[in-house]
Order: sequence, then structure tokens, then C-alpha cells
Amino acid sequence: MTVFFLVVGLEIKREIVFGELRDPRKAALPAAAALGGMVVPAGIYLLVHGGGPGAGGWGIPMATDIAFVVGFLALLGSRISWGLKILILTLAIVDDIGAILVIAIAYTADNSLSFLAFGTADFVFLNLLCRIGVRPVPVYVIFGAGIWLAFLKSGVHPTVAGVVLGLLTPASPWFARHSLAKVAEGVAHWLGQDRDADASDHHEEAVQLLTVTAQETISPLDRLETALHPWVAFGIMPLFALANAGVRVELAAVAEPVALAVAAGLVFGKPLGIVAFSWAAVTLGLAKLPDGVTWKVLFGAGCLAGIGFTMSLFIAGLALEPELLSAGKFGTLLGSVLSTLLGMGLLIYFVRQHNASGSMPAPRPK
Repeated sequence: MTVFFLVVGLEIKREIVFGELRDPRKAALPAAAALGGMVVPAGIYLLVHGGGPGAGGWGIPMATDIAFVVGFLALLGSRISWGLKILILTLAIVDDIGAILVIAIAYTADNSLSFLAFGTADFVFLNLLCRIGVRPVPVYVIFGAGIWLAFLKSGVHPTVAGVVLGLLTPASPWFARHSLAKVAEGVAHWLGQDRDADASDHHEEAVQLLTVTAQETISPLDRLETALHPWVAFGIMPLFALANAGVRVELAAVAEPVALAVAAGLVFGKPLGIVAFSWAAVTLGLAKLPDGVTWKVLFGAGCLAGIGFTMSLFIAGLALEPELLSAGKFGTLLGSVLSTLLGMGLLIYFVRQHNASGSMPAPRPK
């Protein structure tokens, strides 16, 4: 899961540098929506649960599974506006930041300051290596493993180390794009004049030079994200789901306070919190709704954001005692399924209603 959170850190870095989070005004609405989508579900959990064993599970319904939400939005295709897709994607990214903070602050063991200091020093040194231009990947793998171990021993959950490593990854390439064209032109001129007997060796050097230059015109963030995404999507996440989603489905489990509180937080807390805090941000003049997004459509998308699944299951494993973990998982699965059905149904209905009134979704910018 540390690798999964490393990819989350890379996605957050991308949004901060190139995406919606770089513009404070554009980030205001998804940030407010995400805050509401975390605070209100946690409050509903505590209200429904009523105290006692499992009260620490308030962080479970705060999470949104970005992969599932984006996947279901993709099924709706052009029927929903590009503005809504960007809003929900950015909301989920901010939600991930909130979940990381919850894990780091609320669900950590007793901290060891010595190991924490060692891990922090490693981060500083790794950042220094990056700034002075050290490029061999094994160096970063070794130091990254050391940081992970230091965080594990410090009591801070090691997945936080993955996020910070992602945030430290450079988003700019070592060479500008035009450098490749210049190198290619120079190599072509060099090979055109080469008439030596060792021309084949020179050809190999030329290919290696072009390969390295081409690679360095792509940012480390892009390269790392592209390399890790297949492993996370087709390896880590399916294995995590198979290992953690095994729950005995019994109707009696619905009456369990933890299961009921988690499901209520996801199904009701997410849309209510997202819409309420978004309305407050728009009313105060801090943000405005994107083109093609109405309050009804936003409510439907807020319901879809109640799909907690992966992140909720992960937090449940940190927050609940073993005897309550099954109830937490059942509540997560129940809440996620109901949120999917409710969110997709409402989005299809509201978008169709909105389009029938003559307002078509705003096209994706080219």
C-alpha cells in the first residue's frame, strides 16, 4: 500500500503543479466540497454509532475511492460535463490528502522521535540528491526503502512516506523538449561524417545518447507514474481487495453500530457534506459552479463520492479492533454499493433532465 500511496502522492503533485490545485480560486470549490465530504460523514458516524467500542472508526466514511468514482463517471461519457469530471477528480485528490492527514495524525502508534528524525534526514538528503542532478534510479530506491523502514519504526504509518516521496518527485524534465531535436541533429551530422572502421560502435553510442536524452525530456514524475500505474491498478489493488474484502454477508450485520454508522456516513454524509460546503463557498463568493453543473447534478456526484471501498477498507484496518473489523468492512461495502446505485441513478436522471431543458454539457477543452 505504500506504493499505492506513492502514486497518490504523484497525482497530488501533478494537480498542484499543473492541475486545478495550482489556481487557488479554481481549487476553492473542490477543497470546500472535499472538506464537507470528510467532516459531515465523520460527524454522522459518531452520531449514529453513539460511542462505545468502535468509536475510533470515524475516519472510515471520510474516504473516497478515486479509481471507482472516475471509472463510473467514465461510463456516463459525454452525458456529463467536463467541468463536473474535473471537479470530482480534484475533489477526490483533496479527499486523499485529507485521508493521508487522518492516517498520519489519528491512526499512528506511539512515535519514536529518533526514527522519525532519521526518516526526515533521509528525506532532506534525497531531496538534495535530486536537486544536484543525481539520476541513477537504484540510489532513490535504496533511500526510499530506508525512509519507509524509518517511518515504520517511528510509529508514523509508512504509507505517509510514500505520499511524501511522491510529492518530492520532480515534475519538470532534466532536459527541455527541444534538446532532443538538437541532439538528434548533432548525432545525424556526426554519423554522416563518420567513415571509421569502428562506425558500428559509434552507432551504438549514438543510439544510447538519443535514448538517454529522450528519457530525460520526460519528467521523473511522468516516468514514475507511468511505470507504477499498471502495477498498482492490476496488482496491488486487486490483491488488497481480495485480502481485505472477505466479509460474511448477514442481514443481522446491518444492525451492528459500526456497520450502520459507516454505511450512513458514506451514503448520507458524503452528498450532504459536499453540497453544503460547496453552497457555502459559492454563497461567500469564494468559488462558482463549473459550466454544466447544477446543484442537483452536484448532489448526484456527491452520492457517487460515497464509494469508499479501498481507502475505507484500509482505514478500517487501522481504526478498528479485530472483533469489529468485519462490521466495518460490511458497512464499507454496503455504503459503497448503495452510493454507486444512488449516485449513478441520480446523475443519469438529473443530467437527462438538465439536457432536456436545453442546456447541454460543456465540451471538453481542446
